[in-house]
Amino acid sequence: MHMIFRIFALLLAGRKRPRISMLDVGSVPMRATLTDIDFAGHINNGMYFSIFDLGRFDLMFRSGVWATIRKNKWSPVVQAEMITFRKSVKLGTRFSQETRLLGLDEKCVYFEQRIVVDGEIYARGYIATRMVSKSGPVPNEKILAAAGVSLPADRQVPEWITTWRENSSLPGARKPAPHRWLG
Repeated sequence: MHMIFRIFALLLAGRKRPRISMLDVGSVPMRATLTDIDFAGHINNGMYFSIFDLGRFDLMFRSGVWATIRKNKWSPVVQAEMITFRKSVKLGTRFSQETRLLGLDEKCVYFEQRIVVDGEIYARGYIATRMVSKSGPVPNEKILAAAGVSLPADRQVPEWITTWRENSSLPGARKPAPHRWLG
């Protein structure tokens, strides 16, 4: 629940920060707080994904894309995510959460997100997202058109990332996904 307060604070602060494009790198200055850490005294591994949520929201707020999403009654959802850790972020440490739109494929919009302390990457994640409406997934072409965004040719998602998403995906929500362990 504490993340909802951070989202509201981010929205308010974002009004005073410079506007950016969805193609820019979004940067959110932060500090590791008591609600972020675990008993080991560093940011909990699961908390990084919540912090990454803040980065994507900041990018959407400051680029104006959030207004388009709300107007169309779409909801952003995460389809898949992965993270790699390099160093621990300890209580009280100042860091920035950096977000960059990598590109898209026929199903997902991909982001690379980083936790950076004093110019060093401490953690990096890749997130595959989608927009959904009451009638189901929103095609990426429709999202880009509504947001007025055209991706440059160099914004290609690396093949290993789309392969990862495809190999790690579950069946669609309208298909069965029986619970049984293999082998």
